[in-house]
Amino acid sequence: MRIFFDTSVLVPLALGHHEHHKASQAVFLSLGRNQGFCAGHNLAEAYSALTRMPPSERMSADQAVFLLEGIARRLDVVALDAAEYMRAIAAMAEAGITGGAVYDGLIAHCALKAKADIIYTWNIRHFQRLGPDIEKRLRLPGA
Repeated sequence: MRIFFDTSVLVPLALGHHEHHKASQAVFLSLGRNQGFCAGHNLAEAYSALTRMPPSERMSADQAVFLLEGIARRLDVVALDAAEYMRAIAAMAEAGITGGAVYDGLIAHCALKAKADIIYTWNIRHFQRLGPDIEKRLRLPGA
């Protein structure tokens, strides 16, 4: 089973008080060797989120990098090459996907590149509009 993680699952891993921490942590820790994936973009999004939280929860840049290095050691990080980016963008344009939703589309294309069986996300609705090939893979952690 090949498991892909969205940013919405990676961020709660670092926040013990987060409502989704336990369920996110459970699916993350259940991974077998060479079973887990995320997009390079997920790491950048997680860094952004962790370093711009409210001051009482905000991580320093060093803390966020340390956490993300641990995640990257456990997951295979997937990136698109230039041709794959253009195919993904063209597919989203054809589907009428515009604006910030393009970033979810790029993450979804990384999941397809990884041949993910499951995409864990807390933002199911963001990914459902990306088509049936993505929608059939979507799961909430703990569900």
